[in-house]
Amino acid sequence: MSPSHVPPDEIRSLFAQAMSTMYRNEVPLYGTLMELVSAINAAALAADPGLAGRLRRSDALDRIDDERHGAIRVGTARELATLRRMFAVMGMVPVGYYDLSVAGVPVHSTAFRPITAQSLARNPFRVFTSLLRLELIEDPALRDEAAAILARREIFTPRALELIARCEADGGLTRDEAGAFVAEALETFRWHSEATVSHATYRALHAAHRLVADVVCFRGPHINHLTPRTLDIDAAQAAMRQRGIDAKAVIEGPPPRRCPILLRQTSFKALEEPVLFPDGDSADAGTHTARFGEIEQRGLALTPKGRTLYDSLLARARAGGGSADDGYPQRLAEAFSGFPDDEATLRREGLGYFRYALTDAGRADPAAVASRPVEALIDEGLASADPIVYEDFLPVSAAGIFQSNLGGSEQRAYAARANRDAFEQALGAPVHDEFDIYARIERESLATLGN
Repeated sequence: MSPSHVPPDEIRSLFAQAMSTMYRNEVPLYGTLMELVSAINAAALAADPGLAGRLRRSDALDRIDDERHGAIRVGTARELATLRRMFAVMGMVPVGYYDLSVAGVPVHSTAFRPITAQSLARNPFRVFTSLLRLELIEDPALRDEAAAILARREIFTPRALELIARCEADGGLTRDEAGAFVAEALETFRWHSEATVSHATYRALHAAHRLVADVVCFRGPHINHLTPRTLDIDAAQAAMRQRGIDAKAVIEGPPPRRCPILLRQTSFKALEEPVLFPDGDSADAGTHTARFGEIEQRGLALTPKGRTLYDSLLARARAGGGSADDGYPQRLAEAFSGFPDDEATLRREGLGYFRYALTDAGRADPAAVASRPVEALIDEGLASADPIVYEDFLPVSAAGIFQSNLGGSEQRAYAARANRDAFEQALGAPVHDEFDIYARIERESLATLGN
């Protein structure tokens, strides 16, 4: 990258800010969520001074108010592969493979995000990106029609494609090019209220699956939610209801804990928005539901051992159903009583990833630190260990959010049909392994202790 080029981290920050402004204008209730989350985060930090210190040591304090994740759904391999190139301009790469078909959602997905500790500290913006699986549409004629519709559309502006190619050829973008890139890239994610198909075609695709209609029937993938990060999602859920916001009945993910793990998510129901359908020389009016508001709380990234335990306990809780009406919250809390809930045990049992650093006392006495076991350094106050934030997603939770915003009753009996190879072929690159990323960040922190 030349000195005249804007760093990818800066381009990502500019894009995330532009996306937030656009979505606030399109979905005013998102602005309400932002205000609500900001107040809750301030209250959480004031109530727990130690929390601010832990977040500051792990480079997470300054990013809290700016942190977002978005979600989009695309229809073709070309769209997915071009998004990979677009996100690369912003220093974002595909991490993880998620098969949502097992939960009745005909997509498989990845998350584009930064992967170094330094880039995450600068701006951790991430986009959960799903590719429609047309092979799961049972009607062959409808499947072919959907494929033909998708083949005719172009979701990227010519200038955006030109700037992506320029970045790839030159190794970066100049200041003027970066500004133009952000503006052009934003057009891919903008909401368009005019459908590209007739109302009859929309209804047929909607009957196959609401999400199929959402992906196929519009000019672009329109960002369907933009999610701020809260430090107390239970307080956020209560505040949403107090303000009359139609929140989900159940928070997705693990139950409330002293030591948060992985990811907890809630949302308000998708908006019913007016849509115009072309019908000859006239326009046929209708409505579409796709865009909603979501809030998330992120906790400790779990190791493979911790994730195996998490998955087994979650499966036990969900065996009796996953709604508030069937006692799911109680079963979830009971199941997770078997998951350690203090940082020392989580660390010593190898259930989570931690970032290590010398304390002031440790830096002042190098001789006391040299070649000492990590746990001894922590016990003696010479080193600290803070949770590494989980930056990724949970398939069951993502499917739960999707389902609740497709009307709550949208279910399909898809068999388990994960196909990572096909997804990576469409993507044009392998996805990164999230466990490798967390392990590397932990190893890099341990190296600062001399371990």
